[in-house]
Amino acid sequence: MSKGVLYLIPTALGDDSDQKRVFPEFNIGIINTLIHFVVEDERSARRALKKMGIITPIQDLQLVTLNKHTKYNEINTYLKPALEGKSIGLLSEAGCPGVADPGAEVVNLAHQMGIKVVPLVGPSSILLAIMASGLNGQSFAFNGYLPIDQKEKTKRLKDLEFYSKQHKQTQLFIETPFRNQKLLEDILNTCSAATQLCIATDITLPTEIIKTNSIEYWRKNIPNLHKRPAIFLILG
Repeated sequence: MSKGVLYLIPTALGDDSDQKRVFPEFNIGIINTLIHFVVEDERSARRALKKMGIITPIQDLQLVTLNKHTKYNEINTYLKPALEGKSIGLLSEAGCPGVADPGAEVVNLAHQMGIKVVPLVGPSSILLAIMASGLNGQSFAFNGYLPIDQKEKTKRLKDLEFYSKQHKQTQLFIETPFRNQKLLEDILNTCSAATQLCIATDITLPTEIIKTNSIEYWRKNIPNLHKRPAIFLILG
């Protein structure tokens, strides 16, 4: 018996995203062949699938949850349908599965089990931000979340700025939306005036803003990022 496929299904970056803009029609055909899904949160996944245009009744879908609380030995069971010939969809809460996302563990395990992995086209805040930033797109690094501790965060920012300047490498990082304003203040207080900073917020949403300028400029023009999803890029 042939094995099923693990499809990596990107989701919108916000509730106000235009589905036709971020979700290709091809993907709709794929999700309508699936019953089994691995998701971060069942409630939001059902809402996302419904918005994408899934025809199968939501109550008939079989969803399993993968997040920071999931035990590693549970993940093995998530791929059992694929071993039985049934394809599975892997969804992130926002953006692309496996990128800044716990889904990478499922993907790695699928490779070990000989299950074909197929990534579908969709929005990635990381790639969209680097594309639109005007900063170095030939060499860049995504650093995830910075430390919460103030001293550690300041040191990390200085280290990233120094490395960026020495190697001409764009450095990307994120924070939870309710801490974005504080992180921006820390960046402006820590980095050199000439360092380039791109702030990309509400990507693909009607309120999208992507702007690159010097730290000196941003110190005089501080945007309101409170509770808005954002990604920060610096180049020393």
